[in-house]
Amino acid sequence: MDQLALMLLLLLGAVVSVPVGDRLGVPAPVLMTLLGIVLALLDFVPNVNIPPELILPALLPPLLYAAARRTSWRQFAANKRPIFLLAVALVFVTTVCVAVVAHAIVPGLPIAAAVVLGALVAPPDPVAATAVAGQLGLPRRLVSILEGEGLFNDVTAIVLYHVAIAAAVSGTFSFPDAALELVLSAIVALVVGLVLGWAASKLLDLLNDATLQVGLTLLVPYAAYVLAEELHGSGVLAVLVTALFLAEARDPDDVLMRLAGHTFWEVVDTLVTGIAFGLIGLELHQAIRTASGRWDRMLVWAVAIVGVVVVVRLVYLLPATWLTKRMHALRDYDEDIPMSWRETVVMWWAGMRGVASVALALAIPLTTDDGSRFPDRDEIVFIAFGVIMATLVLQGLTLPWLVRRLGVRADTVKEKEFERVLAVRAAKAAKRRLKEIEDVEELPEELSEQLLRRASDIGVRISPELADEERREAHQQRARRLKRLRRIQGEMLSAARHEVLAARSESGSDPEVVDRVLRHLDVRSLR
Repeated sequence: MDQLALMLLLLLGAVVSVPVGDRLGVPAPVLMTLLGIVLALLDFVPNVNIPPELILPALLPPLLYAAARRTSWRQFAANKRPIFLLAVALVFVTTVCVAVVAHAIVPGLPIAAAVVLGALVAPPDPVAATAVAGQLGLPRRLVSILEGEGLFNDVTAIVLYHVAIAAAVSGTFSFPDAALELVLSAIVALVVGLVLGWAASKLLDLLNDATLQVGLTLLVPYAAYVLAEELHGSGVLAVLVTALFLAEARDPDDVLMRLAGHTFWEVVDTLVTGIAFGLIGLELHQAIRTASGRWDRMLVWAVAIVGVVVVVRLVYLLPATWLTKRMHALRDYDEDIPMSWRETVVMWWAGMRGVASVALALAIPLTTDDGSRFPDRDEIVFIAFGVIMATLVLQGLTLPWLVRRLGVRADTVKEKEFERVLAVRAAKAAKRRLKEIEDVEELPEELSEQLLRRASDIGVRISPELADEERREAHQQRARRLKRLRRIQGEMLSAARHEVLAARSESGSDPEVVDRVLRHLDVRSLR
C-alpha cells in the first residue's frame, strides 16, 4: 500500500464512519482514530510522510472555518466569560500544572521542555468537542461553551507552545517578551481577519456564480491562516475572525450560495475531520517507536500526565462554574452557563485532545541552537500521544454513556418555542412587505387575499401550532394534497430525467446541452 492508497482509505473511512457512528452511538472522530490505530499496527501500511509543520496549516483552517460557520459573534459575546475562563485561563492553569508534574517525575526534563509538553496537551480539540456535542443532543448552552472553548483555546496554547519552544531552543526566556508576543499575535490576527473578511465579502458580491463563491470560501480560511502566520500573528484566531465576519455579512437573498455552501462545507468538514483523526491513530507508531525498551517508565509518566490533565479540568471547572453562576446571579449577564453539577461533569469529560496536540507534538524541533538534541523530545512525544489517546478514545467512547446516565439533554420545549417565535416574525415580515407593495401597486382584491393567505402560510409551514384548529386541519389537508401532487410530479420529472439522460449516449447528441437541460429539470425538482 502506498501513501495515495492510504489517503483514499482514510477518505472512505471518513464517509463510512458517520452512519456507522450514528448506529453505534459513537462519535465519528473516535471511530476514525481507532481505524488509524488499527492501520498503524498493520505491517503493510506505510508510515505517514506528511511534514509536521504542514499538518496544522493543511487541516486546521477548513475545520475551524466549518465550525465557526455554525455560530455567531452574538453567541461568543453572550458566553465571553465562560469561554475566557476555559479557553485562556484553563489553558494556562493546565500548562503550568502539567509542566510542574512533568519536571518533577521525568528525570532531567528542563522546565522549558516541560512547558512545551503542557502547552501542547492543554487545549481540548474543537473538532472532537463539536462533533460529540452535536451528536449527543446536549443543551445549547453547553454546546456553545464547548464550541467557544475549542475554537479559541488553540490560540492561547499555540502561542505558549512557541514561546516555550523558543526558550528551550535558545536557552533564554523573558516573561515580558512572551506577554507582548501574545498580545501582538492577537492584534495582528484580529486585523488580518477583519480586513480579509471584508475583502472576501466584497468579492463574493461581485461573483454572481454560486460555484465560484463557494470556491472562494474554500480559499479564504487558508489565506487568513497563512497571512496571519507570515505577519507573526495567530493563524487560528485570524481564521475564526474571518469566518465570523463572513457569517454575519451573508446576503439573505443569496439562496443558491447558501444551499450550495452548506452542502459543500458539510462534505469538507466530514472528509477533513476523518483524515485528521485517522492521522492521529496512524501517528501512533511514532510514540511506540520512541518507547522502545522503556515501556514501563514512559507508561507511568504518560498515565501520570493523563491524570493531571483530567483532574485539573474537573478541579478547575467546579469553582469556575460556581463563580460564573454567582456573577450571573449578581448581575443581569446574558450568558449560557452550566446550570447543574450534571452539566459540569459532562463539560469536564468532553475535554478531548486531538489534531492540534498531535501537530504540535510532531513539530517539536530535533535540535537546539547549539546543535544538541532537543531535551527529552522522545519522552514528550510519547507522553503527548498517551494523553491524546486516553482522552480521545476513552472519553470519546464513554461520553455518550455518561450523557445518557446523567440525563443531560437539550430543552426541546424551549427550542420549539423559539422556532414558533421565528415563524411569527417571518409571517409578520411577509405581511408588512405585502402591505408596502399594496400602498404602491393596485392589486385585485382576490390576488391580495391570496397573497395574504400565503404570507400566513409562511409561519404555519414553519410552525403548524400557529394555526387554529380549523386552519390547522385545512393546512393539513392542503399538505396532504401537496404531498400527493409532489409525488406524482416527482415521478413525471423522474421519467423526464431518464429520457433526457438516455439521450446523452445517443449518437450525435451534445453532452453539454443534455447536462444543461438536466440541470433545469433538477432545479425544477427542488421547487
